[in-house]
Amino acid sequence: MTNTRIESVEKAMSILSAFSGQRRRMSLAELAEETGLHKSTVLRQANSMQLYGFLTRDADGRYGIGASVWRLGLLFRQDYQNGATIRPVLRDLVEKTGETASFYVRAGEDRVCLYRENSPNLIRYHLEEGMRLPMDRGSVAMVLRRCAGEPVPHALEFTPAGSVNLAGGRNPNISSVATPVFSSDGQLMGVLAVSGLSTRFDETRRAAALKLVEAHAEALRDQPAP
Repeated sequence: MTNTRIESVEKAMSILSAFSGQRRRMSLAELAEETGLHKSTVLRQANSMQLYGFLTRDADGRYGIGASVWRLGLLFRQDYQNGATIRPVLRDLVEKTGETASFYVRAGEDRVCLYRENSPNLIRYHLEEGMRLPMDRGSVAMVLRRCAGEPVPHALEFTPAGSVNLAGGRNPNISSVATPVFSSDGQLMGVLAVSGLSTRFDETRRAAALKLVEAHAEALRDQPAP
């Protein structure tokens, strides 16, 4: 990452990143606590972000994500060629494995769940699309880090395709497999993953799922650009 950084922009990004499916609206004090910024700093940033539509503020003084974020999200999805091709892949993986399938991309120091199909099982690993997760653990994070040339634990074993099979990575109760998806010109598009409860998604089932995700990743690579 470049050393040229703009502190005010980073503060604004930390405010936007503080929101989640569980915390859709927050007070000034809650935003300050979540971001580690002083309330006066959050207030100044929030005022500018409201002006450009990135934040809203209701009658109770609670902040929420503004329409500009939604607009940019739509542009990203429209420009990101894979929605129409990734979702059928995820559905096929869920049908064949019985577990949750997802597609992640990297966003700075986080990874974002861009597309997801949940397992039909009543007890399952559930995560919302758009959720940001750290890059320090989990099969998806390890694949993304390796593709970026960043260090990964020496004990991890990767297949020739760059995939990893991990029992209890980010969550000790969840096991997963993940593989990188490249475009026909060799650019990393994202990471395809299948995850499930460790008690059910055992070594044998993960090995079978790994073959499936690698086959799908290869098929996606062969598809012509739209």
